[in-house]
Amino acid sequence: MTAIAVLGSTNMDLVAYVPKAPRLGETVTGRAFRTVPGGKGANQAVAAARCGGEVVMIGAVGADDLGVRLRSALASAGVDTAALRTVEGASGTAHITVDDEGANSIIVVPGANAHVTGLEAGDDSRIGAADCLLLQLELPLDAVLAGARAARAHGGVRTVLTPAPAQPLPAELLAATDLLVPNEHEAAALTGLTDPHRAAEALLEQVPEVVITLGAAGSLYAARGREPLTVPAPRVRAVDTTAAGDTFVGALAVALGEGRPVDSALAWASCAAALSVQRPGAQDSMPTRAEVVAFAAGQGIR
Repeated sequence: MTAIAVLGSTNMDLVAYVPKAPRLGETVTGRAFRTVPGGKGANQAVAAARCGGEVVMIGAVGADDLGVRLRSALASAGVDTAALRTVEGASGTAHITVDDEGANSIIVVPGANAHVTGLEAGDDSRIGAADCLLLQLELPLDAVLAGARAARAHGGVRTVLTPAPAQPLPAELLAATDLLVPNEHEAAALTGLTDPHRAAEALLEQVPEVVITLGAAGSLYAARGREPLTVPAPRVRAVDTTAAGDTFVGALAVALGEGRPVDSALAWASCAAALSVQRPGAQDSMPTRAEVVAFAAGQGIR
């Protein structure tokens, strides 16, 4: 079983479903509202656990009712929450609008996540015991850097960084990253290049491996000294794409940890993401390992 440590955010998603997203200054009537556990870190943790990983979540929730629900949701998915601390104040929230095409826009209010500015006692050893460390950018950058340093110090821990929300990245963080997984918009923001192939080439000057997710078009893998590889995504009707990228990363971490070849791992992760977009919500939409295996088999993927 792949051991995965996740250092990241835990939010409650406040999701409004609308026929069409409002323009600036416009008010629209929604057709439904849900509160769903989310946060990029917690999402990746749940996705990895449901896909068969042994996952520990490092982060924080607030001392409020949302914090209790967020911790419970992680535990119910099989995630170890011993390193998820409770801090005074509100938990993080994400305010999400989803339109009838499944597209979304998101505003994140960090809440408790802003209190995670470094590693706590025991976090270093949890990272060192993992096969893989998953990082994102919804925590203060000091904490992300601390996690990456810990993984490097122990050696043998693959560091996977999702650079979202997109922002300039310190050279030290990139130097400590084994695999960078931006979507095409984040890749463009990081490089100034809108063509994913050119963006991948530019990113390889800073990290050894890159996977750029391309939505319904699949993913692009690039590594130093190798020809780029494009892996298509299964064709499905999207209902809600909120956590597709996080589902992909969590599943990919499990697949790579199990020793799958890169093309097979990417295809398997794409199947997990394809299942997630057919369901509403973030963590609620994430498939189990059995579901991914069955769907992948139907796509001719083992």
